[in-house]
Amino acid sequence: MFVDEVAIEVEAGSGGDGVTSFRREKFVPEGGPDGGDGGPGGDVILTVDKGLNTLLEFREQKIYKAEDGENGQEKNKHGSGGDDLIIEVPPGTVVYDKQTDEVMADMTAEGDKLIVAEGGRGGRGNARFKSSTRQAPKFSENGEPGEKKELKLELKLLADVGLVGFPNVGKSTLISSVSAAKPEIGNYHFTTVEPNLGVVKTGDYSSFVMADIPGLIEGAHSGVGLGDDFLRHLERTKVILHVLDVSGFEGRDPIEDFAVINEELEKFNPQLSQRPQIVAANKMDLTAAKENIDRVKEELEDQGYEVFPISAVTGQGVDELIQAVDKLVQTSEETIESEIEDDDKEVVIKGPQPAGEEDFEIIKRNGRYIVQGEEIERKVAMVDLTNEESAYHFARRLQEMGIEDALKAHGINDGDTVKIGEIEFEYFAE
Repeated sequence: MFVDEVAIEVEAGSGGDGVTSFRREKFVPEGGPDGGDGGPGGDVILTVDKGLNTLLEFREQKIYKAEDGENGQEKNKHGSGGDDLIIEVPPGTVVYDKQTDEVMADMTAEGDKLIVAEGGRGGRGNARFKSSTRQAPKFSENGEPGEKKELKLELKLLADVGLVGFPNVGKSTLISSVSAAKPEIGNYHFTTVEPNLGVVKTGDYSSFVMADIPGLIEGAHSGVGLGDDFLRHLERTKVILHVLDVSGFEGRDPIEDFAVINEELEKFNPQLSQRPQIVAANKMDLTAAKENIDRVKEELEDQGYEVFPISAVTGQGVDELIQAVDKLVQTSEETIESEIEDDDKEVVIKGPQPAGEEDFEIIKRNGRYIVQGEEIERKVAMVDLTNEESAYHFARRLQEMGIEDALKAHGINDGDTVKIGEIEFEYFAE
């Protein structure tokens, strides 16, 4: 089964908790704090594996989670970091943030990597909170939760040549005759439902990849039939091989078919109309094709297209066609659309970037004061509010960040509820 679009959920590992402990040594009656930090959680990383050509695995597994960091220990021993989760995807995978529908990366080259969810920071042990005025802190931090993301993965085939044409014009027969691809072939009035890839050898050490794009019909650019589900694959190809049923066996005129398909390509992506295109006038083993070929060649060659009469069934003219296609592939520029401007440039590994501490907003809703801001929400998730000293320390941080002053400016009173992230508490001025 070919799968070219899936939605998955990823969750990075949470950071380990810091520990609260004190030295307990013989002849050391008042040992200082020695609680170690928790380890960071593992990241979720996508990487390209050129041995893959489908997203089928993601149809079976929808949720992926990296390993959590270990908790800190006494004697200033820090917890180990969680292992990263490496997820392999085929070349040509476009990664979207499902919530915003923004493109996170267009992954095309072997070894491309992208951090899609960053592991949480490890909580600090109480040894970190020792100061000249606080000699024996009795609190530590919880580990930060790992980032969660909903992703959409979309695969655009990486092929040198894309076969286009109406259903039942002979595309599947052609690709099976020139490569090892084994598509299901039959005299159907409906289209193949999956693209097929085949490697076409053109010499001892040369070859190109051909993709049989499922048959298009009028309106395909707007989703009619399988339409735009597969038109996206043509955006990756260097050359378009347009297969026509020149016999008119289905009751259609081949020249009209040619115009309809090219109009669909133009409407889907105007750049496709600029892509090099060769015409394979197929089914020359039928009498009607021999009667139509002169008219078809004259019309399309006048428009600037090379036309090769062939029979995919008997092999007539196929070698000449493949030689011409190979020559065009070798001379055509790369047309892979990618966010990466330079193929040799390493993909930027980008995780969530915390906002500045001053970046927050306060919303009053249903009598509650809701404080929103990436960094403050990350910090509150690491606070152990069951520990009085820890809660007091966090209250001081709210003052330093200007949040308490902002709440007062919004008219907060003692006893009002404040919500930051998943935590709610009652406000009382000191």
